[in-house]
Amino acid sequence: MAPTSTLVSKLKVALKLSISRLRMAQQKESALSKVARREMAQLLEVGKEESARIRVENIIRQDISVELMEILELYCELLLARIGLMEAKECDPGLEEPIKSLIYAAPRTEIRELQTVRQLLVEKYGKEFALSAIENSDGKVSERVLKKLRVEPPEQLLVTLYLKEIARTYGIAYKVTPPGTPPPGFDDDEQPGSGGIGEKLPEEPIAIANPKAAELAKATPPKTLRSPINVAPPSPSSENVHPTIRLPDAPKRANLSVKPAAKPQAAPRSLSSDDDLARRFAALKRP
Repeated sequence: MAPTSTLVSKLKVALKLSISRLRMAQQKESALSKVARREMAQLLEVGKEESARIRVENIIRQDISVELMEILELYCELLLARIGLMEAKECDPGLEEPIKSLIYAAPRTEIRELQTVRQLLVEKYGKEFALSAIENSDGKVSERVLKKLRVEPPEQLLVTLYLKEIARTYGIAYKVTPPGTPPPGFDDDEQPGSGGIGEKLPEEPIAIANPKAAELAKATPPKTLRSPINVAPPSPSSENVHPTIRLPDAPKRANLSVKPAAKPQAAPRSLSSDDDLARRFAALKRP
């Protein structure tokens, strides 16, 4: 047996090659599926529905194959991201499902790089581990992988849905309803009156029982509403020197504003008072 480090290095390279190969295969299958869908649309357009129902099964298998390759690609990316855990001799419990799923699915695909990954995994973990993966005796293989690898004809319901989707994509009227057609509730196209999403309900006029209320509803409201009381600012300012309060339809009242009192003026001196002062001053000069 080769050293563990050597096996892990080879496995790392094989995983990278497998991821690239799986992506290329998905692109190829998707391109072929588009061509096949266009051919199905042409068959439906000329009315060859029976031929389209048979040939559409190939499109279904191609889609299933693409989904399987997507799952295997994710498993390869997971092992590549956790390649350090594969240095141990025993298989890590978190890697048991992807490893056994790759060992189980690799022989059932046409990806040669996956065959190399499978051989390295078998050499790394032994024949008993590989045998339990091939037979899925412990149920560790992914259920999604098992479902994609089942060989069985598709259901008629699935075939009908594929044909309806192809016809809708290419704008072709597909009115035939063969056995196995889904019920109306399953259809994406809601019919009028079915109560589906997007159906516009009829608008009903709202009846007004009170005729006065109807007249008030028709009346045009005023643009601006004025208060019946206009209150001026409480303190004087440069814009309103004398603030007052105005009441509507009130009788005129006297102006209550207090006017400042006039300054008292000095009384003019009389000539007699001046004569008295002169006499008193002259009397003081006497010896």
